[in-house]
Amino acid sequence: MPANHPLRQIRSLVREVLKDLSRTFGRLYSSEGRPSIPPEQLLSASLLQAFYGIRSERQLIEQLDYNLLYRWFVGLSPDDCIWDQTTFTKNRDRLQQGDVFQKFMTRLLSLPQVKPLLSDEHFSVDGSLIEAWASQKSFRPKDGSDGASDSSNFHGQKRNNETHASATDPESKLYRKAAAREAKLCYMGHVTMENRNGLAVAGMVTEANGTAEREASESVLEAKAQEAGHSITAGEDKAYDTADHVAALRAANVTPHVAQNNCVTKTGKRRKSAIDGRTTRHEGYAMSQTRRKMTECIFGWGKQHGTMRKTKHRGVHRVAGDFLVNIIAYNLIRIPKLIVA
Repeated sequence: MPANHPLRQIRSLVREVLKDLSRTFGRLYSSEGRPSIPPEQLLSASLLQAFYGIRSERQLIEQLDYNLLYRWFVGLSPDDCIWDQTTFTKNRDRLQQGDVFQKFMTRLLSLPQVKPLLSDEHFSVDGSLIEAWASQKSFRPKDGSDGASDSSNFHGQKRNNETHASATDPESKLYRKAAAREAKLCYMGHVTMENRNGLAVAGMVTEANGTAEREASESVLEAKAQEAGHSITAGEDKAYDTADHVAALRAANVTPHVAQNNCVTKTGKRRKSAIDGRTTRHEGYAMSQTRRKMTECIFGWGKQHGTMRKTKHRGVHRVAGDFLVNIIAYNLIRIPKLIVA
């Protein structure tokens, strides 16, 4: 492999983390039956899928069969037999049961060369929709009142999450991102970013609803404040500007640097922001509002280059695993450049 290939530095970081997680992986090996795929190779292959935006696990296995660069990164010799695609998928579920993706991310960010790159005071939080692997035709009445209909013509029907559910992915929810936009079956991914270098420090997936962003933010930021042991700041967009959310963050020792939502409503009245001059007058507020926009880089990379735009998995737990792999891959691409700088 070329000495200056970017995967060399990424591979060394991955191997360092995998070495620290060897005990966790030891508990994931099968003790009976056929030998299972080593978890280290499963995780490395999943990262490759995110790095190169490989659209399916079947295509990933196909490329591992002949691509020497991929084999080298995963740890396979040129003459090793490649795994069956179904076996890969079944064994990959074991990583999620062991919460390996979250442990990998935590250990990566605690490496001696990575920790100085992170801020423990200033963070940003944002959410984005992840399109579910389910069609509109699968969104049918829960009581089965459509009979044997294929639901191909649903124009004029009133459909919502209370009365309807997807037959192929029941955990996905119908959600409209904004007025005059189409409603889609989707999940909601949430990222917490530190503001020093724009690295993702936490990620989670929830059902898509109107309060998911604020609830996820409160959960993660409270944990970050407790971990830091001092007050932290959190930059957020207008969707988080509610009195309840701002009060919850302040109670958790988090200073909410939330964008003010003073827009005019449909009734002609102007909304009253929960953030006033006591917060906006400080220089740090403007800095947080500038830095929080870097969270869009994480989502943009994951949807343009990774596998985040439309998930191939079903269920919140599996989608969350794929989401974490994408933000880990984003960090691994940026960390070597930041270390050199």
